[in-house]
Amino acid sequence: MTAPTHTVTNQAPPLVGYDVYSTDTALTEAVARHADPALLPEIGEELSLLGTAAGSTQAQTWGEEANKHSPVLRTHDRYGNRVDEVDFHPSWHRLLGHAVTAGLTDAWSRPDGHLRRAAGFLVWSQVEAGHGCPVSMTHAAVPALRTDPAIAAEWEPRLGSHAYDPRLVPAGEKAGALFGMGMTEKQGGSDVRANTTRAEPLAEEGAYALTGHKWFCSAPMSDGFLVLAQAPAGLTCFLLPRVLPDGTRNVFAIQRLKDKLGNRSNASSEVEFDGTWARRVGEEGRGVATIIEMVAATRLDCALGSAALMRQAVAQAVHHATYRSAFGGPLIDKPLMRNVLADLALESEAATTTVLRLAAACDADTERERHFRRLAVAVTKFWVTKRCPAVAAEALECLGGNGYVEESGMPRIFRESPLNSVWEGSGNVQALDVLRVLQREPLAVDAFLSEVGSARGADHRLDAAVKDLLAELGDLDGVEARARRIVERMALVLQGSLLVRFAPEAVADAFCASRLGGDWGSTFGTLPTGLDLSSLLDRASPTGR
Repeated sequence: MTAPTHTVTNQAPPLVGYDVYSTDTALTEAVARHADPALLPEIGEELSLLGTAAGSTQAQTWGEEANKHSPVLRTHDRYGNRVDEVDFHPSWHRLLGHAVTAGLTDAWSRPDGHLRRAAGFLVWSQVEAGHGCPVSMTHAAVPALRTDPAIAAEWEPRLGSHAYDPRLVPAGEKAGALFGMGMTEKQGGSDVRANTTRAEPLAEEGAYALTGHKWFCSAPMSDGFLVLAQAPAGLTCFLLPRVLPDGTRNVFAIQRLKDKLGNRSNASSEVEFDGTWARRVGEEGRGVATIIEMVAATRLDCALGSAALMRQAVAQAVHHATYRSAFGGPLIDKPLMRNVLADLALESEAATTTVLRLAAACDADTERERHFRRLAVAVTKFWVTKRCPAVAAEALECLGGNGYVEESGMPRIFRESPLNSVWEGSGNVQALDVLRVLQREPLAVDAFLSEVGSARGADHRLDAAVKDLLAELGDLDGVEARARRIVERMALVLQGSLLVRFAPEAVADAFCASRLGGDWGSTFGTLPTGLDLSSLLDRASPTGR
């Protein structure tokens, strides 16, 4: 018998049992915009199935369990032999297995593969973000491996496979394989040219023995890793298999797992190599050039991951406000709360629209699109990943005290929110990369400005913002100190251009008025009056009103 004092009223129901993809208006519109019309029914069905799985109680339970039960490192077995294995909760394997089965490592060989994979990554990452690390690394390794046709022929079919096999056995015995990455070292961080890991040539052609320490090694239970080391001719890229073809374990000493702020389901690690066998990928001394496209892919995934976190945070906030009443009516009908939610929804939609545009650019793969994404990926990675923590914090606050409680899921989103800005090159690294492109790659600058200029004349606030940006780009004296300011403006005019061209008038008008026109405060919930907030909120609702 329930006591009268324990009767539960005025609480929002759990946001479960819905299609994460089909209820995301900005995402479905972006997919329809960029996909081959002949493929759209197939892609839509594929993503709707994934979205329904992502919105299920079962999948959400997997996400909770994978984070509650963190991975455990076992360096030795009971007899003292080194095993260097990481044990994961079964829910981690269910999440990762579902991602692989859904094709989230299979972008490079399918028509519209990057678009459909990016949309799926954005959908499935809303369940749990940590397992996205090996998914992303596996996807991103392909262009680096393609610098050596023989290696690509051997490994690419495994990485694009829809079969998940977590066993530590030779990759040749598995239907599918996963990849990790080990680039950074404690003395260098993002400055990978400062790496000290040594690579000594062996008698076998293309084989080397590696000795050194990697400060961050992603997904240590993967089948293979791309690593950087100093070969006789300089910094070089290598493929390091976890298990050798004869079944013996490669020397891969996991020293510890990182105790991180968020991303706790994922076993980021420190590893040591001591005569570890590896195979050269690309030319000696060309390590950075070999991995540059891999870096671009992982950086886009960082922006995708942040867009996913923002979307889920906004969905939870809008859902809560729809069902929660206060001060005489539903929260979502209160003018101030409507402003906050619409502002958050606008930020989320701008991020989603931008990352899907970049995914489509990967599919097109024309010279212009390659130049465009060379600059736009760094700009977008900088901006979208930095907006994520602010969105997560404000969305959490929309739930009040309920949002601060672990069971709501909002604390996990908040802890995860800074990660993508740090991973794969922090904000300053992205800003400096943009400066290099501005100074050395005029075709990339032209492609970016051409993309932005496609909306010329459609909104006077966007036109004025582009004019101001061109003035900034025309004065590169002392530019490093202004780099973040420039990249921020580039990101905003890119988002504004995309929304003006593709989003409904209510969305574009709100974005241009606030982000470009200057009629905006320093916090969310400061949109100017006179905007159509109802349209923004209707588009953001995960279940409709």
